[in-house]
Amino acid sequence: MTLRIGMIGPGGMGQAHLDRIRTVISGGEIAGVSDIAADNTAAVAAKYGVTAYASSAELIESPDVDAVMICSYGPAHEADVLACIAAGKRVFCEKPLTPTAAGGERIMAAEQEAGRKLVTVGFMRRFDESYRQMKAILDSGEIGATLIVHNRHRNPTVPQHYTWDMAINDTGIHEIDTMRWLVGEEIVRVRVDKPRKTTNRFEHLQDPLILIMQTQSGIWIDDEIFVNNQHSYDIQCEAVAETGTIRLSDQQLIERTGTLGRSNLLTLNHNERFGGAFVREVQEWISAAARDEHTGSSSWDGYAAAVVCDAGVQALETDGWVDVTMMAKPALYA
Repeated sequence: MTLRIGMIGPGGMGQAHLDRIRTVISGGEIAGVSDIAADNTAAVAAKYGVTAYASSAELIESPDVDAVMICSYGPAHEADVLACIAAGKRVFCEKPLTPTAAGGERIMAAEQEAGRKLVTVGFMRRFDESYRQMKAILDSGEIGATLIVHNRHRNPTVPQHYTWDMAINDTGIHEIDTMRWLVGEEIVRVRVDKPRKTTNRFEHLQDPLILIMQTQSGIWIDDEIFVNNQHSYDIQCEAVAETGTIRLSDQQLIERTGTLGRSNLLTLNHNERFGGAFVREVQEWISAAARDEHTGSSSWDGYAAAVVCDAGVQALETDGWVDVTMMAKPALYA
């Protein structure tokens, strides 16, 4: 079966997914697109030779669409995800599932009423081979219990519309989800430390900042978030366990040596660094959806990340620890 996919919000990320579906992913075809901007809907539909839907509701309800990908602006996700659940259609929603924990609760309630998991959240790092190898070693127990995890999330720059809270709920959310998955525990409290600010930031930002998290068993996790480093998209992670450490290697393909020393190219954006993870993520979703099965992260994961983000934003405004309080996990997500 070829899965007919409708895309809501085909901007930069959405079109990157569409290109992957067209060129390197099997089992899916693009059935149509919809965007809040009618001119973009028309332009993307013409580019890919697919149907232009006048609204997301029309796309979701179409009998020519089997499953939906949502790549629109975060605050718009909830209504379209709920419409997909009501229509009984599998949906891949880019992060965040919703900007608030309350939105995640409403989505989980709708899935529980439907009696099955229909929502996959686009946390692509779970599909990165380096992180997967790291998790396999930690899960094996061969180097003992995990004690500390260090993270670095550095961007060359961000646009002026990047707001102060996005350091947590747009950038840090990647490490928040990845750490929950990597160590297999929920995060129970957070705080934000505020180093000296870079002069290369917009005035309204605290940049860099250090997000500190603690899990149920006491694992200490730090995340340096630096979104104006002026040179590269630099993702680092090191897990410290009782009898060994695991660190993501540099992601270079080659290393060059010459009169200027030894060097390797640095990635400049998430598509360069996590291109393989995006392909694996979408391929697994399409293959599972064609079988009418769920794969990847769930609405619970989207909700849990939102709760931690809420606490992180609160910690950014205050000093000291902020507790993370989650609802009991529903049986559907156990």
